[in-house]
Amino acid sequence: MNALQHYRSILVTALAAYFTYLVILIQVDNYNKQILELRSEANFKRKRVRDVLMSNLRNFEESHNVLRMSPDAFQRLCSILRGTSRLRDNQYSCVEKQVVKFLHVLSQNVRNRLIRFYFGRSLGTISSHFHRVLRALISLEDRFLLQPTDECPIPSEILLKEGKFYPYFEKCIGAIDGTHIRVKVSRNEAKRYRSRKQFPTQNNLVACSFDLKFTYVLAGWEGSAHDSTVLQDALNREDRLKIPQGRYYLADVGYALTPSFITPYRGVRYHLKEYSNHSPENQHELFNLRHSSLRNAVERCIGILKKRFPIIASGSEPYYNEKTVSAIFIACCILHNFLMGVDPHDALLAEVDNELMHGELESNTPLVSRNETHRQGQIIRNSIAMDMWRDYDINAR
Repeated sequence: MNALQHYRSILVTALAAYFTYLVILIQVDNYNKQILELRSEANFKRKRVRDVLMSNLRNFEESHNVLRMSPDAFQRLCSILRGTSRLRDNQYSCVEKQVVKFLHVLSQNVRNRLIRFYFGRSLGTISSHFHRVLRALISLEDRFLLQPTDECPIPSEILLKEGKFYPYFEKCIGAIDGTHIRVKVSRNEAKRYRSRKQFPTQNNLVACSFDLKFTYVLAGWEGSAHDSTVLQDALNREDRLKIPQGRYYLADVGYALTPSFITPYRGVRYHLKEYSNHSPENQHELFNLRHSSLRNAVERCIGILKKRFPIIASGSEPYYNEKTVSAIFIACCILHNFLMGVDPHDALLAEVDNELMHGELESNTPLVSRNETHRQGQIIRNSIAMDMWRDYDINAR
């Protein structure tokens, strides 16, 4: 009898366990169905957001006004960013929506609270999306900021201007310059960041090719730092500015003349508008005129960059700290290079060219080095100037 009760107890326990297992299976199945439904609903919402977003951006002019790029360029950018694995759709916000928020901040220079008003998301979410897109863009630096190599050909912009730039500047690979953007720093650090302007700035070095694409960017130096100091750091750091053997960049008089950086003659007419009514009268003036015509590429690059993205051109104090401002500047340069390949926007370029021709250009304080590299730079510069003047004088006759 005791044995029968024992087996009955075991059977009851087994049946209870079996029914418990069935209940758990049913609950898990229901849970999985709910998850699939939620995912399906989230995918539908994301698709709907994308469809609505792109329908609003199909107008070419409106897209340029709001995002500084065409609808097609926007879609390509989102596809590239999605491919970095640093940016992905989530249950509440697709990649397109995150990128729109980011571009809206860059192109309109607005606070997060205004973005919150437009998109109905919390300030924390908007900030998270902004920095997520920023990091994804910075990760594309090796893809879109490409320095010239030892095998780089003669730039077509020089080669096609035979008799004006070629063969005189056949070793030239681009132009460099510094540009100041406003930053927000503590009162104790303000003096280090204050330059000729009345507010703190960063002095950012850029190099560009003649097709108006940035090839190197060094951001973050204090505004009080001289251009030559920033350049020296760019040449010595791990991610340094690389110059192929025997090639050189064009630079203004704020830099030292060396075989790698050819500057114009000091005390001689230089800017293009200075020659609008007077032809060059000697080899130094001819050199400066053509040097200015070529080096103008970096001024155009910077001009287009600041026109596209007012966040780095605004005279008002920025909303981000200096480290984030540096990252934003690099991201804007990456976006510029991307857009120059898919959406150059000729009207914007014409606007910048017009301002450069009629506006007053700032000149840096000259810094001249009297060492051996300066002497070698003089030899290169004088040789170019003499060859150009000889050919120019012959043609003038």
